[in-house]
Amino acid sequence: MGSSVVRKVGVGLIGCGNISSIYLKNAASAFDNFEILALADLIPERAAARAAEFSIPKACTVEQLLRDPAIEVVLNLTIPVAHFAVTKAALEAGKHVYLEKPLSITLAEGEQLAALAKTKGLLVGGAPDTFLGAGIQTCVKLINDGWIGKPVGATAAMVSGGHEGWHPDPAFYYQTGGGPMFDMGPYYLTALVALLGPAASVAGMTATTWEKRLITSAPKKGTMMDVEVPTHVTGLISFASGAIATVVMTFDVKGGSTQVPLEIWGTEGSLQVPDPNTFGGPVLFRRAGEPKWSEVPLLFGRSENSRGLGLSDLIASLSQNRAPRAGVDLTLHVLELMQGFHVSSNTGRRYRMRHKCRRPTLS
Repeated sequence: MGSSVVRKVGVGLIGCGNISSIYLKNAASAFDNFEILALADLIPERAAARAAEFSIPKACTVEQLLRDPAIEVVLNLTIPVAHFAVTKAALEAGKHVYLEKPLSITLAEGEQLAALAKTKGLLVGGAPDTFLGAGIQTCVKLINDGWIGKPVGATAAMVSGGHEGWHPDPAFYYQTGGGPMFDMGPYYLTALVALLGPAASVAGMTATTWEKRLITSAPKKGTMMDVEVPTHVTGLISFASGAIATVVMTFDVKGGSTQVPLEIWGTEGSLQVPDPNTFGGPVLFRRAGEPKWSEVPLLFGRSENSRGLGLSDLIASLSQNRAPRAGVDLTLHVLELMQGFHVSSNTGRRYRMRHKCRRPTLS
């Protein structure tokens, strides 16, 4: 019996910062349905250096990359404030797009991108794709198979003291497009939607504990930063399924800890879900009435760092006549949910979701 040959789709990568290295590494070794043909960056020397490091055929300008007919999909790894402009330009050039989180920094921009993609007949998908890894996919299957009965509640918490003590240039995290919800929220909220289905409403409260923060990491040690966004975000999500989740995202807790970043509670038992910023990790299950938690073997592959999994799935969906699992409906829903926490806090009222999505299917 002959083996089928997988067609490699040409990908152009825009934005050659830190996150690009893991995408380039995995593209060369972990996925067989795409090939990165060109790199572009606002700093040409950075694109050239990455191209040399990973043996990419071409380093060029963004305009040259978008004009290249060999490139069918753009991988947008720019900073969040540039996501909208770069994705829009790629769609207008006739390219499908997969981008790092979030879809954009405002819901209005995300809506424009979704509408443009639909008009052009193109796909947009986005990070995080960690929910497609072995850890969360195993939890999804356990819920689907009834291990915990009907899910009734969840808790998700990312507790941090901020980035100024370790990051070489942390100011972005405290400017528009940053903050704990837009930085780390996509991982936790996407995981919750994968596990519990789409959200119906959100009630949020936010705080900004310090208006200025001191950088204590090199090379900008001693520099004061202005804080433009809330740095402590908390609230409740009501899901269409009836489950309710408590969420905390903070850069303001010094010395705190959360041993379980995400837990799902059901009528017949509970699940401790791996860190949603990872692809693997332990899955723990406790049936009602049992005194101890038991570890469940991972039921799927991709437990290692598999950045690019969402891109590979989007490309596979092109030939499989299906929607990508990390597609624009999901990324837009999560963007609205993140913004909903802030709108609810500002108005003092529950925010009701307008954009629906399907719960992603198992890999």
